[in-house]
Amino acid sequence: MPAEIGEVALVLFSGGQDSTTCLAWALTNYARVETIGFDYGQRHGVELTQRPIIREKLAGLDTDWRESLGEDHVIDLRVLGEISDTAMTRDVEITTNEKGLPSTFVPGRNIMFLTFAAAVAYRRDIKHIVGGMCETDFSGYPDCRDDTIKALQVALNLGMESRFVLETPLMWRDKAATWALADELGGHALVNIIIEHTHTCYLGERGERHEWGYGCGLCPACELRARGWREWRSAA
Repeated sequence: MPAEIGEVALVLFSGGQDSTTCLAWALTNYARVETIGFDYGQRHGVELTQRPIIREKLAGLDTDWRESLGEDHVIDLRVLGEISDTAMTRDVEITTNEKGLPSTFVPGRNIMFLTFAAAVAYRRDIKHIVGGMCETDFSGYPDCRDDTIKALQVALNLGMESRFVLETPLMWRDKAATWALADELGGHALVNIIIEHTHTCYLGERGERHEWGYGCGLCPACELRARGWREWRSAA
């Protein structure tokens, strides 16, 4: 939704393709934008290294974006990794369990992320919290569903006596449409930042550079990103 002039947003910013696109979207729509990231002992911890690089690159694209980009917050949630037995937090094979969920699903992750983000937003008097959750093109994670986000928004507002708005600009976009949105927001320059600097690969691989960016090229995250790239380029 279009924001009122002067409003502030807090973006869940991991350093990946989706969160970078969301950050660009927020910088386009809000007067001031802060970011929040989480260290939960993720196997692809290199994404944390990419975060400040991407923030600086985005600030360099547009004078208004540079003026709007505010404070960054990094929260230590390594306890989540310690209690999780998943392919995102352990060096194990990526598989699918008996419930049909991928082993990369970290139970409670997005719920915790949004709860901590709301706590920071409450302290800083921020109403809008932006996340890259997507139901159209996702990895089977139930905490990415629109119903989950809507329910959590209600719970957070009740529990904090607030009026937070959880914004999910990618919720109904597939990966091809996410590439297209980045192009719409920042043109070739933003698309190039996403290719060169964002990190999506679950294995943390940045040794091989593909046309869509760096990654192993084989994990579900790489396959989804690559397929979206090909679909977007073929339609362009």
